[in-house]
Amino acid sequence: WFAWRERTLRKPLGWGVAVGVLSWGFATFALHAFEQGTRLPEMGLRDEQGKPVALHDFVGKPLVVNLWATWCPPCRREMPVLAEAQRNETGVNFLFVNQGEGERVVTDFLEGEGLSLENVLFDSGGRLGQHVGSTALPTTLFYDAEGRQVGSHLGELSHASLARALQQLEIGTQP
Repeated sequence: WFAWRERTLRKPLGWGVAVGVLSWGFATFALHAFEQGTRLPEMGLRDEQGKPVALHDFVGKPLVVNLWATWCPPCRREMPVLAEAQRNETGVNFLFVNQGEGERVVTDFLEGEGLSLENVLFDSGGRLGQHVGSTALPTTLFYDAEGRQVGSHLGELSHASLARALQQLEIGTQP
């Protein structure tokens, strides 16, 4: 306040305050934009019966979202690993979001491979993949119980890489 009284210091002080306020505003905006990008998208998909399903219905438990397709060889190879994890990890929700294929194609594939999966969802336009910035399949996203993305994996998951990701997910969700 005393410096403001000095006429020669007003201009530099004014610029300093203005730059500080603008920097704070930009940082706040950037932080908010970054956080929105790492949250579970508010997006609806369809289940095997064609009924709408909102991703936010699964908030409350840690969540693993696998983006996949039947024509994708790494996706096909990792399915048994994910199916086993879904059976064994009861404290985690698993979503299998098919990208761009029809129910019949997916059902035939799952039956042919002898896979029994819960929460198989359909994203006919690939909107979820675009929204989360997925550039290839398979992409697996890990969210905490509040719907914040805490990790991702591009490519085929092995037992070891999935176990490591699930361990990190559980560590991140403990109080």
